[in-house]
Amino acid sequence: MNWDRIEGNWKQIKGKIKEQWGKITDDNLDVIAGKRDQLVGRIQESYGIGKDEAERQVGEWERRNERLFKGDQHEKTY
Repeated sequence: MNWDRIEGNWKQIKGKIKEQWGKITDDNLDVIAGKRDQLVGRIQESYGIGKDEAERQVGEWERRNERLFKGDQHEKTY
């Protein structure tokens, strides 16, 4: 997943993050600002889990949401 694209669209993506990890506050999301390592750290802190588990959760979230962050979100029809 392209985290540069996520950083650029962070305002729109914050809602998706909150759907998955409701304990992460809006203030936390402002600090995270689209940085993957910051997200992993906040998940660890908010849920009291280890880094490996937080990384696993973020990886699963990335796979489920990958289509939202690709360059062209619209299918081309010919």
